[in-house]
Amino acid sequence: MLKPLMHKMHGSPLLALTNTRLSSAELLANAQAKTGLHDFGSEPFEDALNELLWALHEEADLSLFGRVSTHWDNLRLLTNLLVLRDHELADPAILQRPVSQPIFVLGMPRSGSSFLHSLLAEDDASFTPRCWQAIYPYPDHPASGRRAGPRKVQRQINFFHRLAPDLHNVHPFDALSPQECTEFTAHVFRSLRFETIYNVPSYKRWLQQAGHVQGYRTHRRFLQHLQGPRTPRWVLKSPDHVFAMDALREVYPDARLIFTHRDPVKVLPSVASLTEVLRRPFSRRTDKDAIGLQVSSDWANGAQQMIAGAARGDWADSRVFHVHYKALTAAPLETIRRIYDHFGLEITAGFQKRLQDQISRKPTGGYGKNVYRLAEFGLRPDELRERYRDYMTYFDIDEEVVV
Repeated sequence: MLKPLMHKMHGSPLLALTNTRLSSAELLANAQAKTGLHDFGSEPFEDALNELLWALHEEADLSLFGRVSTHWDNLRLLTNLLVLRDHELADPAILQRPVSQPIFVLGMPRSGSSFLHSLLAEDDASFTPRCWQAIYPYPDHPASGRRAGPRKVQRQINFFHRLAPDLHNVHPFDALSPQECTEFTAHVFRSLRFETIYNVPSYKRWLQQAGHVQGYRTHRRFLQHLQGPRTPRWVLKSPDHVFAMDALREVYPDARLIFTHRDPVKVLPSVASLTEVLRRPFSRRTDKDAIGLQVSSDWANGAQQMIAGAARGDWADSRVFHVHYKALTAAPLETIRRIYDHFGLEITAGFQKRLQDQISRKPTGGYGKNVYRLAEFGLRPDELRERYRDYMTYFDIDEEVVV
């Protein structure tokens, strides 16, 4: 996704420069030819890949950069599958590694979840996947390419920031930043990250019907590789987990969940802005009103799912903690203490010192001071207030001033 336009594509060096659609079988063959590996494992993904490829070709209105980078991204994901399987064939015990009581941060987007994730990542007793690890889980494997690893990923991120200069203020990250889980589920092409980066409504509908269990099985498999022989306390994050809570519960029945909450009317223009910034380099045009409608509808659904899950008692109270944005940003250290007390975890002196240092360096997580306007994305505050009233009431969320 973050390669220069002239990057040579293995197996089809010029194809990505045209508007020709590849089938999943052709992409698989390209990945096999590139790596010299042939076994993708038993997890089904070709149907998902075909759905995505059709939507990218027919709906996403990709720019030249979008076609080239998407082709590279799909090949990278397939290459990683081959590399994971190659390691599993050499060491079958990888798939028996336990992933015990992982902590998931999820909830309303732009509600401090990235800030909270970065703070939790300061604990040496926890293990948080980094951006570069999701791109190259085995950087030393010959199939990963030359000099794979954090420096290479940072160069790719720097290049993308030149294409999307607004991204740093909207969503600051680098190669060493904690990575969101949507990158792991993307490896079997069952990830909501695709609908954020591209306008692919048919793929979105297909994924809603197909479900997320297979994506979360791959998510667990990815963690088994990254953790090695250790059994760490995983700390994971993505707001989008709220759309797949049944799958999360099936694959991780002992998970512990931290829900972050904030006034949706305040966050939705920020979510829409981030979506527009991410799509802009890949698409020939973006429709701000359509993006506003999409994110408003999506998160109204997400809010209702959070209410329904809490009302049903899908998780025991001892395994769920709720964090409000205002409380987190006003007293981040105290919020961490409350989380650790709730889950029966220890805050060591070293962890507390790193927390204090991190909060001093980035008191709001490194985000710039941005002003997002509802009208820019065709959103009306009165309509949103009514749409999200139940969510605000159920989780006792304070209204914020909006523009």
